[in-house]
Amino acid sequence: MRLLLVEDNVQLADELQANLKSQGYAVDWLADGRDAAIQGSTEPYDLMVLDLGLPGKPGLEVLREWRAGQLSTPVLVLTARDSWAERIEGLKAGADDYLTKPFHPEELLLRIQSLLRRARGLANQSQLEAAGLQLDEGRQSVACNGDEIQLTAAEFRLLRYFMLHPGLILSKSHLADHLYDGESERDSNVIEVHVNHLRRKLGRDIIETRRGQGYRYTGTAL
Repeated sequence: MRLLLVEDNVQLADELQANLKSQGYAVDWLADGRDAAIQGSTEPYDLMVLDLGLPGKPGLEVLREWRAGQLSTPVLVLTARDSWAERIEGLKAGADDYLTKPFHPEELLLRIQSLLRRARGLANQSQLEAAGLQLDEGRQSVACNGDEIQLTAAEFRLLRYFMLHPGLILSKSHLADHLYDGESERDSNVIEVHVNHLRRKLGRDIIETRRGQGYRYTGTAL
């Protein structure tokens, strides 16, 4: 899953990036509201974490521009101000959730997980489940027929994306856009390698190949 982090506090941004990347997220970081307004509306992010107190353009104005442009990507707002009036203003502008600084990194992770599931109609799940598999995002492993199967970091990122989009045909270029940040090299052949690794661990039928189109997660495990 590819996230946009918009935060002008460099120390906090570094900490959040390290934490999010350790949990399998691809993260692009911006510190200026003007850059965020443009990049957030043009790049294919799965979720955006937006600070309100930004240089260049305030976070609320950025959010309003995104929503005015019909951008439906989930937005989690960060603010150092514990004001009910400001929270209501942010929610009216289109924020999906609010987190007041200071916060524990694990709370941010849990809120991100919840928003991503909600966006895919999976809000009632305590963990990510799709077609017979249960993904443990904390342990980066998957339960299949009662057995826990360990995943590499790349396998975990790919399987999580498939499980959030069951039944959809996903092209290699689409997967690359959502699994890598803007500075990473995107090799579609690498995705094919990781798909084959998942098939060896979970069964050949878990991911269907659609020739000329991409892949489809079927959830038909071993």
